[in-house]
Parts: sequence; C-alpha cells; structure tokens
Amino acid sequence: RVPAAVVAVVDTDQISQTCTACRAASATLQSQENTLRQRATTLQQQLQTAGAPLEQQVAALNGREPDAALRTRITAYQNQQRLQSTQANVNRQISARLQTIVASVSAARGANVTIARGDVMYAAPTLDITNEVLAQLNQQLPAVSVTPLPQTQQPQQQTQGR
Repeated sequence: RVPAAVVAVVDTDQISQTCTACRAASATLQSQENTLRQRATTLQQQLQTAGAPLEQQVAALNGREPDAALRTRITAYQNQQRLQSTQANVNRQISARLQTIVASVSAARGANVTIARGDVMYAAPTLDITNEVLAQLNQQLPAVSVTPLPQTQQPQQQTQGR
C-alpha cells in the first residue's frame, strides 16, 4: 500500500532569481553574454548554421592555416559554445545542490512530495518551503564556478533544468 501524499511546494523561479550564487553567476554570465553579443552581431546569421560548414572548411584546409575571416568565424562559434557550456555548468551545480536541499527540507517538514510552485494552481501558504530552501542554498552554496563544463561533461546541445 502506498502512503498518503504529504505535499510541499517550492518556488524554483524565485530561488533562481534570488539565491546568492545564482545572482553572482547570472551577473557574470550576463557580462560574458553582452561582450559576445556585441562581437558576434555581424556574424549571427552565419553562426546559426556554422558548425558543420566550419568543420568542412577546416577539413578542406588539409593542415594549412585558415584565413583571417575563417579564424574570426571559428572564434565566434567557439565563444558561443563556451558560453552555452558555462551556463550548463552553472545550472548543473545549482540543480545538484538544490535537489539535495529540497529533499532535506521536505523530509524535515514531513513532506513526501514536493512540487514546483509554477506547476501548482493553488497551494496553502503553509505548504511553501521556498524560504527555508533558499536560506539553506545561500548558506551551502554561496558561489558557483562560472566556467565551462569539464571536457568529459560537455553537453551535446542538451538543455538543463532549473
């Protein structure tokens, strides 16, 4: 027999916008993104489909050095990939700690199911554990590494959750 559900809710949107590490990482990522956006504006259309053509152009060089225009496109593409990898790494770090904290706070409050606030039409305020989760996240994860994923964990165009 399955036990009755004791539900809690957590506002992951609020946490991702207000946790200390989230805000710091977001500011750094925003700065990196703005720099890259300014530099890549003229190359944006080319970058949308740049991966395969760039690989073909590099392969066609047969070991020769690419010209300046191709080097610029390659660098812009690599910068875009690095930014996506950095965002994935930040999300991975926060999500891993958040999962542990949500499970711990839920258990301490007697909940055996926790649902994201955005997935609930109504929940009594007494079911909301967001502030407790946020306090523990800020305490346990004051900062994250705002660097690309290690090479062994590079995403293959995967999307990361909150």
